[in-house]
Amino acid sequence: METAQWYVFDYGMVISEAPGEEDWQALREACGLDVQDAQSPYWTHRTEFDAGRLSSEEYWSRVLGREAGVGLAGSLDALDANAWSHCNLDTLDVVEGLSARGEQLALLSNMPSAMADEFSGAAWSRYFRHLFFSSRLGLIKPDPRVFDHVLAALGVPAEQVTFVDDKQENVDAAAALGMRAILHTPGIDLQREIGL
Repeated sequence: METAQWYVFDYGMVISEAPGEEDWQALREACGLDVQDAQSPYWTHRTEFDAGRLSSEEYWSRVLGREAGVGLAGSLDALDANAWSHCNLDTLDVVEGLSARGEQLALLSNMPSAMADEFSGAAWSRYFRHLFFSSRLGLIKPDPRVFDHVLAALGVPAEQVTFVDDKQENVDAAAALGMRAILHTPGIDLQREIGL
């Protein structure tokens, strides 16, 4: 009996597009600093936030350099989620096509808890049988253990999984375990890469 094939997608920059300038501007105004800059505390503390090792209040306090209470942290979480909520329609076309064909789909994303809660009920989430979020697992890509967890939950060997992610290190980690791994880059013909 043939083992089921799974398609596992990342969220940010795969299912979603990058935040627009208006999104970054809203966060800049709320935080009082350029969070888009790669050296900003928005990014330097993001891994810990995505891994679930910082609460929203702890993360935003570090970003702001002052205490962020529940109310302020909640407002910033909402702005943050909105910034990353713009779907990549080309990717969603592929996801919808796979779903219509009866393929099994899962999501694996490095994502903080508040955003995971927000997106778990998003319209696009209905295509996925499983939603794996780093903050809920306490594991973050490219740690091989996060992929081991996903494979165990799906109940399939790595060879039966196609993984799509925008970061080379995550693609490399998945490929090292035996998955078919596709690097999602701007302008990619994902339908052709997957082989639809």
